[in-house]
Amino acid sequence: MIAPTNDKITVGEAMPCRSIRCLLVAAAAAAALIAAGGGASAQEARHFRMGYDQPRTTGYGVAADIFANKLKELSKGTLIIDQFPGAQLGQEPQMLQLVTRGDIDFIISSTANAATLSPESGVMSIHFIFRSEDHLKKALADPELVAAVRKMFDDTVTGAHVLTVATLGLRDLYGKREIHKLDDIKGVKVRVQATPTEHTMFPAYGAQIVHMPFGDVYTALQTGVVDMAENGINVYLSNKHYEVAPIMSLTEHEANNSIVWVSDRAWSSFGDEQKKWVQAAADEVGRTQPGKAIELEHESLTKLEKIGVKFVKGVDKAGFIKIAEPIQDQIAKQLGPHAVEILGIIRSIQ
Repeated sequence: MIAPTNDKITVGEAMPCRSIRCLLVAAAAAAALIAAGGGASAQEARHFRMGYDQPRTTGYGVAADIFANKLKELSKGTLIIDQFPGAQLGQEPQMLQLVTRGDIDFIISSTANAATLSPESGVMSIHFIFRSEDHLKKALADPELVAAVRKMFDDTVTGAHVLTVATLGLRDLYGKREIHKLDDIKGVKVRVQATPTEHTMFPAYGAQIVHMPFGDVYTALQTGVVDMAENGINVYLSNKHYEVAPIMSLTEHEANNSIVWVSDRAWSSFGDEQKKWVQAAADEVGRTQPGKAIELEHESLTKLEKIGVKFVKGVDKAGFIKIAEPIQDQIAKQLGPHAVEILGIIRSIQ
């Protein structure tokens, strides 16, 4: 209880604050305390949803973990990423729509599926422009390429923007048959990503293309709706596609590139310093994830060989490359000026 006014005030007792001046001083002191971080609300963590359609054991999970951990570190625990792997928030085409509407804060998508928003993104899926795993790592570490990719999306997509570029390695063909050379794929029904690039490349090899969401691929391989699919080794392992497609042919025809998106709604909610933290966390992904993802590819191959999966390692790529090279420039020009620029940058990287 507050002591009567005619009592003495001793240490530890609360002096009544009856004047306006006194109340203003008290309010100012409370505001200063909150501004200094002493209020509970200043320390309360904000949570953001990040979705991706692969299991957390894939390179997507590697990217999400790097991003989440770095952002938590830089923000001192005030910006927290809640991960939703395995298509919990939808397949990539759905999540791409949701992130541009601000219904998801962050997502990871393939550059191929991003072509549903920006067709020029298909340039990153052109076959045989990434010559090896080492070339892929060097390319994605190149600031000029990363800047060109981000500008492409900034200029062509509204509602969200790209923070960085990552990868799952190179893509290979898998099914119940071996692919040793170009002739082996003629007439084969292959599930491909729905991009202008795939529409052109695989038919040029003589294959038949089939489109479907990634989540339907296992059943399609099991039932014979498609003969083959193509993806990275770790994705093949993590999704247990080897159960219905026990042979993987290492064609390395395409890079399995991915990008980290942030919705404009989430981005605009950050202060200037918070935006720097978010971008710094994404930059950490760009610096470290490609190497870790490719290591994961090698580890996955070893695991699969131990359980009896057959890998065709001596694929003769010459026939594929002979057809692909003249088409590369044609596709880039059809896609647009950003695609032409990006293709040129990738080729210039040694």
